[in-house]
Amino acid sequence: MRVRFAPSPTGALHIGGARAALYNWLLAHQLNEQGSGTRGTFMLRIEDTDRERSTDANVAQILDALTWLGLQWDEGPISQVGNTPRHQEALAQLLADGHAYHSNATAEDVKNYKQTHGADRGFRGEPESSGAVRLHVPDDGHTGFEDLVRGEVSFPNAAMDDPVIARADGSVLYNFAVAVDDLDAKITHVVRGEDHISNTPKQLLVFEALGATPPQYAHLPLLHGPDGKKLSKRHGAASVQELRDAGYLPEAVNNYIALLGTGFAPDEEFFTLQEMAERFRLDRVSRSPAVFDEQKLRHLNGMHLRALELDELTERLEQFTGRSGLHDAVAISREKIQTLADFWPLAGFLFDGPADDPAAFARTIGSDAGREALADARAALAEVQAFTPAAVEQALRAVVERRGLKPGQVFQPVRVAIAGTTVSPGIFESVALLGRDRTLELIDRALAR
Repeated sequence: MRVRFAPSPTGALHIGGARAALYNWLLAHQLNEQGSGTRGTFMLRIEDTDRERSTDANVAQILDALTWLGLQWDEGPISQVGNTPRHQEALAQLLADGHAYHSNATAEDVKNYKQTHGADRGFRGEPESSGAVRLHVPDDGHTGFEDLVRGEVSFPNAAMDDPVIARADGSVLYNFAVAVDDLDAKITHVVRGEDHISNTPKQLLVFEALGATPPQYAHLPLLHGPDGKKLSKRHGAASVQELRDAGYLPEAVNNYIALLGTGFAPDEEFFTLQEMAERFRLDRVSRSPAVFDEQKLRHLNGMHLRALELDELTERLEQFTGRSGLHDAVAISREKIQTLADFWPLAGFLFDGPADDPAAFARTIGSDAGREALADARAALAEVQAFTPAAVEQALRAVVERRGLKPGQVFQPVRVAIAGTTVSPGIFESVALLGRDRTLELIDRALAR
């Protein structure tokens, strides 16, 4: 089995593209039916024929995103533009064999043709000595294929225009280049989004004209947001880079994407890429659009975070934040975060001091009752000998009991005094980690406001 992922470097790698890359990678890494232990080949091809929008920076982004996801390619990356000599050779072959012809027909000519012959009648041009190159489409019959996800797909030839496969300057167009590249790379399976279905008959006709056997095709349903509309930025992160910057783990992203319409059991959430490959089957992929819900990804990501060993989670957070010495803060924060990006807003005060949230201060310490509770807590903490979480908890609960208050009426003023906000890791653990002197200093500063 030989599969390929062939993104266009006209932007960042979007989530739908990442799913196509993952599914191709999973196919290539399945053991063959004979169980010999061999696997397929996963090729990366950069389809950069759009020279105006294809940039080196976008290519670098795509390679970086795939590497981050752990989807290492076996061959490539291959530049489609780099195959130009071969494209020209194949184009010359089709012209010589009469399967293609030059045409100066314009869009207006095609429009007039359809007005004369009917909108459902494909355009047929007259061969000329120059102009763009069009591929002959048979006048009758159908061009179809057995889609490994969608089943039988067929297009009546009479309704298809003779497609332009090269411009007048000889530069080939996408569908021709893709077919030639897939042929030369001996691709056996093309797995891509269903937005490519309309391209498939054109590519099949190129294979037929070249006298070659086409690969098998599988078109994946598009991703939708929770509102049922096509996935876009309005639903949250739209690219792999945005997910990484938002603090998601690559293994959580892979696991979540693998659950989108693949027939996996919903409780199968923790598995390696190879374990996914062993379970993945194209014939189980749903034909219906899959829903990408970032809130569900956040939940799954939190589970993956908490499953990491403390040292591993600390290392990842230190890489993500660019800070060091986070181990103890991570230990008391891990149960409250769902992404790596959640950590610093939660625990950054342990390193940089409290935030400035006037509203939180006003709600908790601004009243006489709040200041009195905080002052009482300060006095109790000053008497604690061994400044451990357990000892801190005992001291603060004693204040709650003595004053006849609810726990939050004591704990929250202390939290705002040390963190500046009403959100932090466990209050007892946070106070103990700050230590007696720093905690009392911050409380005194709050009481002096």
